[in-house]
Amino acid sequence: MSEERFGEFVLVRRHGHVAELVLDRPKAMNAVSTGMARSLADACAALAADRDARVVVLTSSHERAFCVGADLKERNSFTDADLVRQRPVARAAYTGVLELPMPTVAAVHGFALGGGFELALSCDLIVADATAVVGLPEVSVGVIPGGGGTQLLPRRVGAARAAELIFSARRVEAAEAAELGLVDRLVEAGRDREEALALGERIAGNSPVGLRAAKRALRLGHGLDLRAGLEVEDAAWRSVAFSGDRAEGVAAFNEKRTPRWPGE
Repeated sequence: MSEERFGEFVLVRRHGHVAELVLDRPKAMNAVSTGMARSLADACAALAADRDARVVVLTSSHERAFCVGADLKERNSFTDADLVRQRPVARAAYTGVLELPMPTVAAVHGFALGGGFELALSCDLIVADATAVVGLPEVSVGVIPGGGGTQLLPRRVGAARAAELIFSARRVEAAEAAELGLVDRLVEAGRDREEALALGERIAGNSPVGLRAAKRALRLGHGLDLRAGLEVEDAAWRSVAFSGDRAEGVAAFNEKRTPRWPGE
């Protein structure tokens, strides 16, 4: 396993073809400061360009929290001009996770609130343990979810349910979060990282070309009418139909062996 640090608060660990993207500001419960946001965007840019990374698993180094959202202590010191200047930096962090071209899995425990939950929502799948508490409480401090929450949450749970959660600013504990579809898999306390990495490993066993194309089709086709969505799917199919991965996958199936993906 190798490690690479991006700034002071973000770490990338390599587990073969699975890249673990670690939020590593434990003294502040991973509150997203300007510096942390910049580092997260830089790490995502590096991962997006890395053809060896087939899956990214987003984890936390804090024992009791995934991420408590924006650093409100830092925000309290901002002038209006400071806030305007900081906005593109913060937005780039959330967009960086959202636009990773490979499948992404969030491993959530403890508090995942505001921007912290938005980081999880930016991933394709969310594994949460029994201690998880999620929510988008931004309207309780005079703002709105600004890291994608107003768009990602209704896509996950529907417009009315998202409205109730955002307007009420309430926190949702793990069992209800799983029932409502706010998280995808609920595991025992302390096992979110282990289970998310195991899921990442299973996903990474598949064609990297196929995985990226499938994610692209899922993301681009969402919300389109059926005919338009099928055109998106067809374009994605054409991008992989003549790839080395497709040839290797068919050959491996017929030869009853594990594929050796060329990744192209």
